[in-house]
Amino acid sequence: MPATARAYAAPRKRATPIDREGQEQAALMRELELRFPAVAKLIYHVPNGGHRMKAVAAKLKAQGVKAGVPDLVLPMARGGYFGLYIEFKAAPPFDAAVSASQHGFIQALNTQGYLAVVCRGQLDAMEAVQAYLQLPQTVAA
Repeated sequence: MPATARAYAAPRKRATPIDREGQEQAALMRELELRFPAVAKLIYHVPNGGHRMKAVAAKLKAQGVKAGVPDLVLPMARGGYFGLYIEFKAAPPFDAAVSASQHGFIQALNTQGYLAVVCRGQLDAMEAVQAYLQLPQTVAA
């Protein structure tokens, strides 16, 4: 092929990025629905991450969105804790680093009587939930 013909070749398409973290977190939620329906009824995702337009990000920040808030919240009191927070990362080798704001928020939650943990992948998160559920129920005075 002549050199000029290559100049007009269609550009290569970039591979669509795979949201492994999102896929694994969705799999965790499906497993919780099957194995622990009471947990599935209460656990929820905090959609803090992702890319947004600056105007939308500013509006959300004004409404109370904070950097570092963990991904999942289980408002079930166990073991003297008020609830469980999970910062969900994809399983290695696709896991991301925990940011400084995430570390800080996790530390603040633990100081306030919540159990806040980082889990890497669906299996790690399921183990954390199971271990939490085995703790005795916290009784309000």
